[in-house]
Amino acid sequence: MKKVLIILILFTAIGCKPKKVQNGNSRTTESPEKVNPVKERFSKMEADALKEPYSGIFSGKSDSTDFFQIRSTGVSTLPILQAAREFLKNLSPSQIERTTFNIDDKEWRKWSNVDNGIYDRHGVSLKELNNNQKKDAFLLIQESLSAKGLQLSKDIMKTDQTLKELNNGSLDYDEELYFLTIMGNPSGTEPWGWQLDGHHLVINYFILGDQVVMSPVFMGGEPIITTSGKYKGNTLFQDEQNLGLALMKSLEPAQQKEATITKIKSGNNNVAGANKDNLILNYEGIPVSKFTNEQQEKLLDLIYLYISNIREGHDKVKMEEVMEHMDNTWFSWIGYTTEDAVFYYRIHSPVILIEFDHQRVASIPNADDGKPTRNHIHTVVRTPNGNDYGKDLLRQHKERHHHKN
Repeated sequence: MKKVLIILILFTAIGCKPKKVQNGNSRTTESPEKVNPVKERFSKMEADALKEPYSGIFSGKSDSTDFFQIRSTGVSTLPILQAAREFLKNLSPSQIERTTFNIDDKEWRKWSNVDNGIYDRHGVSLKELNNNQKKDAFLLIQESLSAKGLQLSKDIMKTDQTLKELNNGSLDYDEELYFLTIMGNPSGTEPWGWQLDGHHLVINYFILGDQVVMSPVFMGGEPIITTSGKYKGNTLFQDEQNLGLALMKSLEPAQQKEATITKIKSGNNNVAGANKDNLILNYEGIPVSKFTNEQQEKLLDLIYLYISNIREGHDKVKMEEVMEHMDNTWFSWIGYTTEDAVFYYRIHSPVILIEFDHQRVASIPNADDGKPTRNHIHTVVRTPNGNDYGKDLLRQHKERHHHKN
């Protein structure tokens, strides 16, 4: 009993509440005496981040705050709403209690791309759901994403099964340890949303009427090309990699020089991942206003690879928003441009932030030489200027309808 009290006191001291029991998280239970320093470090990072009220990602200069308005897009969200209600209807009372949160709950910000040995997640996992509940969960994801986005999500989950096989069945990895939470009450008029949180796959999905904000989104994978096991042949992010390199190679030498932050590629160059909701990030690299028309088209094709993971129709709405700010969009690069190069690139405008990064080996046994590799990739999509998680639209909605909370 004393040990339990001590653990509770420690959680309180670092600003964390004890995690809810997760029937679907099949990690091996550690004794209270066994401390995982890496897990502790991630827990502290999250606690420190959550001490700050959400403001959003801004550049160092004075950005406008009126990039986003409540409006009708003309693209229905009814199928998503119906799928969410069906998903909730078929959960047990205890699952409902663990899965549902208020629309402005800090739960939105409690996500991480790391594996289940390092981070404990809220909600219900796909693993604990029965077959019918699992179908409901995937229907919600399917109705929210494009066919491409759904397939990519499933393929990312497959990489965790591969890591499980490569790590002798480690319970830190599993293709079904992906957790769903619902924020707010699914409604056609009031704001609500859902979150999928797991290793290498995090989707935050906010809905207000027929408007959708899908960010932050973290999608990654290791291995990128699976060469053994249940999902041999599974392959991720080749277009994002190859079109990014092709765009950089299409630039003139002077443009490439301006775009390049440094040629020295570290094992992790991402800056806008978990716990970075209030990041100050200056525009870097080359302004896209210096691109030729052909180069701008290549950039738009690259951006669309990421935007096209959202439900058809809503992808066009977002691309129109992106194109409105092409004159204030920046492209930056880290690394070289040889055919087999490892690199990082960033696309940054007032309404979109995209990162692509070749990472060092993290979870494949006996393969880490400390250098970044094409076999481990992280990507991030954010909405700068305060609208990740639909926060700016939520603020406007509350002001318009005089909500007190």
